[in-house]
Order: sequence, then structure tokens, then C-alpha cells
Amino acid sequence: MITLNINKKNYNVDVDQDTPLLWVLRDTLGLVGTKYGCGVAQCGACTIHLNGEAVRSCVTKVSRAAGQKVVTIEGLAEKGDHPLQKAWLELDVSQCGYCQAGQVMSAAVLLKENKAPTDADIDAAMAGNICRCGTYLRIRDAIHRAADIQRKGTEKT
Repeated sequence: MITLNINKKNYNVDVDQDTPLLWVLRDTLGLVGTKYGCGVAQCGACTIHLNGEAVRSCVTKVSRAAGQKVVTIEGLAEKGDHPLQKAWLELDVSQCGYCQAGQVMSAAVLLKENKAPTDADIDAAMAGNICRCGTYLRIRDAIHRAADIQRKGTEKT
């Protein structure tokens, strides 16, 4: 039995310790926002946060996540109102939408570490996330917009 803390909730899962975390999230726990893309950590569709770091869940063994804090797209914001989620909707970023959860999760780590990223910062941080629809410019614009939303939100407090 492995105990996982996912989106601030504890789960006990009876799976092999070498099982990719992605399959535990999707198949065992029903958290299907995290997508399977390539299975070799090259596309970024399966990006989640492990202790605040963006990791590819398709190659992360569930045993690595035991006792750690895991956040999926479902747990990024309780009401789906993270600045990135707001910006994504406002700027109509998604085309097919398949890669977008991974894109948002990678961008969230970027904005946590860099409150005002440049285009170059965004391009570097997002380089491991592939969008087959080619929405890269809209993704970049949304990250800038989310940074603005975040800054305005912190100015009020």
C-alpha cells in the first residue's frame, strides 16, 4: 500500500511501486485531467507538480511520490480560477485542448518562480511542452496575461 497526498487529499493505493504515477492518477484514482501523450517525458502532456516542481508523471514512479505533495490540474485552484486558467479562457488559448493541462502546470511553476517572465523566459520554461495545434503564441500571451493578473491580485492585498 502506498500513501499519496494529491491535491491536499490523502489516498492509499495498492499498486506496484514501479507503476508510473500517471496511471495511478488516471486509472486508479480517476483524476483524468493529466493526459498521456508520449510515455517518454518528451511532450509534457502529463506534467504535474511534485513538491512544487513540474515533473512528467508518465516516467515518475508512484513510489517517488509517496509522502510527497502532488498537485494535478484538478488541484491547481479549488474553483478553477488560477490566473493561468483565467488567462487561458480569456485569450481562447486551447484549440484541441489535449496538451493544455500540462502546459498550464508547467507555466504555473514558471510564474511561481518568476513573477514577470520575458518571452525568452517563457520559451525556455515551456520548451518541453509540445502543442500539436501550434498555439504557442497564444500560450505565451496567456502566460503574460496571467502574470499581470497575479501582480494585480497581489497589489490589492
